[in-house]
Amino acid sequence: MEDIPVVIVCGGQGTRMRGSTSRKKELVEIGGRPILWHVMRIFSAHGCSRFALALGYDQDQIRRYFMEYEAMTRDVTVQLGGPGNGRSHATFHGEYNHPTWDVSLIDTGLNTEKATRIAKVANHLDADRFFVAYGDDVSDVNLTDLVNFHKAHGKLATITAVQVNLQYGVVEADEAGLVTGFVERPQLPYWINGGFMLFERDVLPLMNQTENVNLETEVMPVLAERGELMIYRHTGFWQSMNTMKDTMMLEKIWQKNPPWKVWE
Repeated sequence: MEDIPVVIVCGGQGTRMRGSTSRKKELVEIGGRPILWHVMRIFSAHGCSRFALALGYDQDQIRRYFMEYEAMTRDVTVQLGGPGNGRSHATFHGEYNHPTWDVSLIDTGLNTEKATRIAKVANHLDADRFFVAYGDDVSDVNLTDLVNFHKAHGKLATITAVQVNLQYGVVEADEAGLVTGFVERPQLPYWINGGFMLFERDVLPLMNQTENVNLETEVMPVLAERGELMIYRHTGFWQSMNTMKDTMMLEKIWQKNPPWKVWE
């Protein structure tokens, strides 16, 4: 697992979150940490340590977060000025209980489609296969099992498929209109792309065939036509964070027993 790099697509505008916060969506916090950090910890728990972040809109916020990461998460003493060259000096204290991460921050353009964003980080993917994730989806999906599934079927791509609940309650009634029952937010029978995708390197030319390539409408259909796309059905926890309502729900879950906290 440590040999598989992880591309996290986090260059979008987060329009559904806009107006609720001035922070970029991937940096909105759950339990005092950005949702992006939670996504990275999920991968890290399965041995992945190399991350390529495909940046775009408001990328300065994400760059600043990682450049200031250690200073903002550890006890530190800062010496300002003083003899010699007069430069500031920081001394960090205590053991640093954090896995080793290599994080590449890559500008992939302001309005770039997802597949092209992935193609633009190809130089940082020195492996035969790579993960792709979104910076706002959390899950307890077993990534080790996903990799084994992917290797076993031998296709070019695997996406994690999940089922979601209807956001409304359903009224059940007979032909005359007599109500016979209610079902609160039933689970839909369809499978959707929940992210946590695994691609062979041979997919990259499809992502780079034109100037701006859409992952869902251009790359995925071609892979499906060629019989090179599989789904890994995940029936456990999965949740995206697109609105402030989602944020409040995830925060409430975090305070109790978050299923996606698969790390120690």
